[in-house]
Amino acid sequence: MSTASLAALVREFKQPLDVTQVNIPDPGPGQVLIRNIACGVCHTDLHAAHGDWPVKPAPPFIPGHEGVGEVVKLGAGVSRIKVGDIVGVPWLHDACGHCTPCTTGWETLCAEQHNTGYSVNGGFSQYSLAAADYVGVIPKGLDPFDAAPILCAGVTTYKGLIETDARPGQWVAISGVGGLGHVAVQYAKAMGFNVIAIDRGADKLQLAKELGADLAYDYTQGDVAAEVQRDVGGVHGVLVTAVSPAAFDQGIALLRRGGTMSLVGLPPGDFKTPIFDIVLARKTIRGSIVGTRQDLKEALAFAAAGKVKAHYTLAKLADINDVFAKMERGELLGRVVLDLQ
Repeated sequence: MSTASLAALVREFKQPLDVTQVNIPDPGPGQVLIRNIACGVCHTDLHAAHGDWPVKPAPPFIPGHEGVGEVVKLGAGVSRIKVGDIVGVPWLHDACGHCTPCTTGWETLCAEQHNTGYSVNGGFSQYSLAAADYVGVIPKGLDPFDAAPILCAGVTTYKGLIETDARPGQWVAISGVGGLGHVAVQYAKAMGFNVIAIDRGADKLQLAKELGADLAYDYTQGDVAAEVQRDVGGVHGVLVTAVSPAAFDQGIALLRRGGTMSLVGLPPGDFKTPIFDIVLARKTIRGSIVGTRQDLKEALAFAAAGKVKAHYTLAKLADINDVFAKMERGELLGRVVLDLQ
């Protein structure tokens, strides 16, 4: 095996990524070395490369938290994962395993967690390391390129829908039909919900309907919240994937009494909350952060069963700066997956 691997590094915030050769790392205790096949590109990767969030990564680093590949080497003490396994490395790279969140099924809230492509190097590389206990085993028959977007877009929206507390047969709204939202529509239908999709432009609304949305609204055309209240009486749950504070404001207005808004989009800045509306109508606003290992297993199972499939285009690692530029301009329909073979 070669000692060097092609990777895309963030050397400085808001500057083009440097696609260059890096040394292939050696797995330590509890780690595995993965030869990556594919890696999805998420809006979070762009935020990481720009240093947009309060807790910033430390350049130089390699983004990417939707990597799928073949395990080629094991570190000491690894037994669950075998050489030759096809695995995925999600945002939750690892956690402490002993704090209250970790021991009560909320490992995504661990204060000592590491995040793939953010606090540790990620999947924009031909080879990468992962914590063996936290990788997701890709079900047999699920194509690695189809699996890659499930590692973030899939598990994040699946968990976010669970967090709305909506039940099968009830109405949920998906705000934003982009990289996350178009997958969310499919999970929502597979989970038995009636689905409303909200975005702008005929192409995105048409895609949402093709993926199963019962109703679709263009938020630039009138008062969508008022229309939804009139048409279905408001929704039981809202999943906001859009990276716009205005979508958060609209989400509250979409809810019927007793409804819950689940937030997974992370735009910069704040949004105002109408206290009287929230209190008097018993509305809930809830943050939802990716998903646990069990959530990931369930999300992958939906994809393996053919109930969820990300709409994506392929790109090479050398194209990453162009992909980021299109993402910034809002020109991507669905997801981009990097072919790292």
